[in-house]
Amino acid sequence: MEENCITRIRFNLGPDNESLQGQVEFFTGGLHITADRIQKWIPMEGIQEFRCDVGVGSVALEASREDGDHLICRGTMDHLAVFSAASKRMNRFLDGAVPTEEWKQFKESICPKCHRPYLPDSEICPRCAKKGGYLRRLWKMAKSSRGYIYLSVLIFLAVAALNLVLPYLNRVLVDEYIKADRLPAASQYILAVLMILLVTFAVRLLGIARNFAQVRAGTKLIVTLRQTLFQKIEALSLSKISKRTAGELMNRVTQDSNQIQDFFTSDVGGLIEQVLTLLSLGIILFMYDWRLALMILLPTPLVMLSHRLMWRYLGPRYNKQWWCGSRLYEVLYDIFSGIRVVKAFGMEKKEVDRYDAVNSRETKVRVKNETYFAMISPVTNFLMGVGEFFLLYYVGNQILDGTMTLGAMQQFSAYVAMIYGPLRWLSFMPRRLARTMTSIVRVFDVLDETEDVADREDAVDQTIVGNIQLDNVSFGYEDAKDVLRKVNLEIQPGEMIGIVGRSGAGKSTLINLVMRMYDPDDGVIRIDGTDLRDITQQSLRSQIGAVLQETFLFTGTLLQNICYSKPDASYDEVITAAKLAGVHSFAVKLPDGYNTLVGERGHTLSGGERQRVAIARALLHNPKILILDEATASLDTETEKDIQDALQKLIAGRTTIAIAHRLSTLRNATRLVVLDHGCVAEVGTHDELLAREGLYYELVMAQRQMSKMPEKRELSGEMA
Repeated sequence: MEENCITRIRFNLGPDNESLQGQVEFFTGGLHITADRIQKWIPMEGIQEFRCDVGVGSVALEASREDGDHLICRGTMDHLAVFSAASKRMNRFLDGAVPTEEWKQFKESICPKCHRPYLPDSEICPRCAKKGGYLRRLWKMAKSSRGYIYLSVLIFLAVAALNLVLPYLNRVLVDEYIKADRLPAASQYILAVLMILLVTFAVRLLGIARNFAQVRAGTKLIVTLRQTLFQKIEALSLSKISKRTAGELMNRVTQDSNQIQDFFTSDVGGLIEQVLTLLSLGIILFMYDWRLALMILLPTPLVMLSHRLMWRYLGPRYNKQWWCGSRLYEVLYDIFSGIRVVKAFGMEKKEVDRYDAVNSRETKVRVKNETYFAMISPVTNFLMGVGEFFLLYYVGNQILDGTMTLGAMQQFSAYVAMIYGPLRWLSFMPRRLARTMTSIVRVFDVLDETEDVADREDAVDQTIVGNIQLDNVSFGYEDAKDVLRKVNLEIQPGEMIGIVGRSGAGKSTLINLVMRMYDPDDGVIRIDGTDLRDITQQSLRSQIGAVLQETFLFTGTLLQNICYSKPDASYDEVITAAKLAGVHSFAVKLPDGYNTLVGERGHTLSGGERQRVAIARALLHNPKILILDEATASLDTETEKDIQDALQKLIAGRTTIAIAHRLSTLRNATRLVVLDHGCVAEVGTHDELLAREGLYYELVMAQRQMSKMPEKRELSGEMA
C-alpha cells in the first residue's frame, strides 16, 4: 500500500481536544488513521473537499461529503501549517493532480528529539542543532582568512610562552642579584634587567602584531560571510523572504556576522592561548609539588560543572534575547519606513510607547541574563581562588623553614596567579559561546534554506519571442486554499491581455508566476514552448519589464532610478524613455534636473511622479514582455491619457499583460481575462464581454455606478 500513499501527517489531539498522538496516511483509496486509541479507515469515495478549520487553540482537518463535514484529526495550533498543506494537496488530488514524492514526507513543527517548537518558518531546533557541524562549515567559509587566523594563533602561543619566561627571570633577578650573599657585578645586574625589559617589549610588540592579524582575519571573514548571506537572501523566493521581517534579516547580516567575526578572530585564539597556558602551568606545578598542585586545582571540577549548568541555562536565554533584539530592529525599521504615516495621523506618542514596550522587554531579558551571570560568576571566581589560601599557607611555611627562596616564592606565586587567569577567562566562555552559537544557528538557518525557485542544472539562456502558455496552473501561498486553480490561458506574441476581477481573485499572483517570482504548485507555465524552469531566471527577467502596483524608488538621483533597469543606457535613451512616461516635463523643473535626489523611497516626489519614474524605468528596459500592475493608478485622468497614448506605441510588437481596476484603461486590450475565485471565468474583448452580461458586465456596471455618485452628491449640494 506504500506505493499508493499520497501524503501523511501527524496529529496530537483527539476529538475532544484530549492529548492523543497519531498519524493519518492518505491513500488513493482512502484515509488510514492510527493513534494510541484510534484506528479506522475512511474511504476516499464521496469526499468532495478537504478543509482545514481553525478553532480556539486547536486546528482540525475535515473532509466534506454530501452528508456533511467529517472530522479526520485535530491538533494544536503549531499543526496549522501541516494541516493546511495536507488539505491543499488532497484537494489538488481530487482535481486530478499527480502526487509527488515531496507530498509523502512528514513536515514536522516540533523537534522530534526535545519536543520543542522549531524556529519560526524553520526546521532547526536551537537546542539540538549540531553546532560542531556548523563550526566546521564556518571554518571552511573562513578559507581566505585562515592565514591570518593561523598567524594570530601562533602569536598567542608566543605571548603565552614569553609570559611563562617572565616569572623565571624575576626569580633569577631576586635570588641571584637582589638577595644574593655577594654583591653582583653591575653589568650582570643590568643584563638581567634588560632581559626582563626585552621580554616585556617583545610581548607588547607581539600584541600589536596579533591585533593586526585579528583585524585582517576578521575583515576578510565578515566580508565573505556577509556576501554569502546577502547572496543567499537575494536568491530566495518572495515566499521565503516574506516569512521573515526586514529587521530580522538585517540582524542576521549585521549583528550576527559581527558576533561570529569576534569569536573566530579573538575568542578562538584566546581559547587556544588560555588552554595551552593552563596545561603548561599545570605541568610545571605538578613537577614542583604535586600535592600543592592538586590542592590549587581541586575546585576546578566544581567550576567546570557550574559552567556546564550555566551553559544549559544561558543557551535558551540568549536565544530569547536574540529574538527580542530582532523584534527591536523590526519595530525601528517599521516606524522609520512609515514615518510619514506616523506624522500624518499624529501617532508619534503611540509609536514611542510601542518602541518603549519592545525595548523594555529586550532590556528585561538582557538584564536577567547578565544578572544571572553576575550572580554565578563571583561564586565560580571564589571557588577558583580557594587554592590561593593553600598557596599562602604552604609558601609561608616554606620560607620560614628556609626551604624556599624569595625569588622561588615570587616565581611560584606568579605561576599560580597565571593559572587562575585562564580559569577565570574560561569562566566567561559559556556566555561568549552561547551568544556566538545563537548567531551561528541563525545565520545557517538562512544559508540552509531551500531555494524553492531555483534554476535547473540544464537551464539555458533563451531569447524570448513572447508566447505565454499556462497549462492547468494551480498555486497557493501558506493558506489552505489555492489562489489560482487550474488556470488555462494562452497569450500570443504581441497581444495585450487585460487581467480583471474582484480583489483577491488572483490577478497579481498570476503575473508573479509569469515573472517566476514563484513556481506553480501544479501545472506548467511555458514561454515560447519552453518550461519557465528550463530558462535561467536572469535570462527571463532581463527580457521582462514590470511596473508594479507598489511603486518603489531607491535612495539616489532621478537619473539613477530610471537607469536601474539598464545601467549602461545612454543619456539620449534615458531622455526618450522619460519623455514617453511623462517624467521629462517635471524633471526639467527640479533644482538639479535629473540629478535631483529623490530621497528614501522617493518621498520628495508625488505619487503620480513616482509612478511615472517606474514606467520610464520599464520603458528603458525595452522588454519583450511588458507587465503593468495598476501602472496608472496614481495618475490623474489627463496624465493617464498621455501615458496611455505613449504606452500604445510601446506595446506595439510586445506581449503585454496589464492589470487595472479602472476598466476603461483596458478598452484597447486585445483580450480581457476575467478571474473569479482563482479560475478563468471569462475571456474575450471588451465589447464581447459586455454583450454576454456576465461577471465583466457586472464589474463595469458597478464601476459606472460608482463614477456617477460624485456627480449626484455635487448636484444635491447645489440644490441645497
